[in-house]
Amino acid sequence: MSGAEAAALVRALPGVDAVGLEARAAGLATRSVKADAKAKAIDLAISMIDLTTLEGADTPGKVRSLASKAVRPDGDAPATAAVCVYPSMVAVAAEAVKGSSVKVASVATGFPAGQVPLDVRLADTEAAVRAGADEIDMVISRGAFLAGDLERVFHEIKAVKAASGEARLKVILETGELVTYDDVRRASWLAMYAGADFIKTSTGKVGVNATLPVTLLMMQAVRDYRALTGVQVGVKPAGGIRNTKDAIKYLVCVNEILGDDWLSNEWFRFGASSLLNDLLMQRQKLKTGHYSGPDYVTVD
Repeated sequence: MSGAEAAALVRALPGVDAVGLEARAAGLATRSVKADAKAKAIDLAISMIDLTTLEGADTPGKVRSLASKAVRPDGDAPATAAVCVYPSMVAVAAEAVKGSSVKVASVATGFPAGQVPLDVRLADTEAAVRAGADEIDMVISRGAFLAGDLERVFHEIKAVKAASGEARLKVILETGELVTYDDVRRASWLAMYAGADFIKTSTGKVGVNATLPVTLLMMQAVRDYRALTGVQVGVKPAGGIRNTKDAIKYLVCVNEILGDDWLSNEWFRFGASSLLNDLLMQRQKLKTGHYSGPDYVTVD
């Protein structure tokens, strides 16, 4: 498919029923999950986390500590899906998780703004893959998208996909900057047409990050895309999901909108740094009947 063809298809998408979307998300958010089902949901959520540190003050020691926590969060709790770091820390993370199921994800391509030349973004991606990244989380050029230059965004995603080689590509839409549901839908489809393995809500670096209605809209997009093309694409809400209650709301949406085919860390992830601690504390509460003290989990 050419960029022009993809842009035409995306522009022809119908508008989003915002009232209906928000009502559907609100309704799903009221579902209660208790007892054994809650315990299973907590372990599933833990296994779906991309445990993340993306700070200018990141050090090899901090990354190794985070990787150790990802591999063995607590006792018999499952490992997280991945550790997500800047490209400069990929080699450290890859060595730290070697021999485990934990993947190494890297936010290449000029994260979080993406305001660097394409050749620099491609070099960033290739360097991360050479260093051991299993997954690349790229940011789209929101300015180009909002200016209507959909072909440029399409071609940039395709180029990063090619530079990623065997690594899976998560395309960050930065939905808080796209503003409208219509644009979120268009960006989702454009990314999928360009070869995204996942579509991701946010960088976690702007004022508005993942929300349930936006993620629900993206779930509908990947469902409809598979129905149309036969290709399955994952979804990753990121930023602002900090507690077990919220994580379970997202899992309820996955179950209701996408079904069992997406209920694994191969196809659904949480981009988070603090969520894991709350999940572990809630897990301990279910096992022992009481909450552990504030020092029970490490502070990242």
